[in-house]
Amino acid sequence: MAKEELIEMDGVVTDVLPDSRFKVQLDNGHEVMAYSAGKMKKHRIRIMVGDRVDMEMTPYDLTKARITYRHKVGGGPGPTGGPGGPGGPGGNRRPTRRR
Repeated sequence: MAKEELIEMDGVVTDVLPDSRFKVQLDNGHEVMAYSAGKMKKHRIRIMVGDRVDMEMTPYDLTKARITYRHKVGGGPGPTGGPGGPGGPGGNRRPTRRR
């Protein structure tokens, strides 16, 4: 059980750094260093510049945060649908190799 409650904020990713770290601009104008949470790494959720994210911050250090959620934006078709997706016709997947 945590002694202090976590502060939840949201912002926009401005820079991608090595070791799955990111610079995030908060809605109030401050910039913090954030890392992706373990569940996001486990499920291979990619975070790119311009993504809107939710973060948790500890009240002890307001310069660091943990990214807990990446908001979905209206983009192209998903991984299995549409002609441009890798699972659909015309995708960029290599054909299976026959022996």
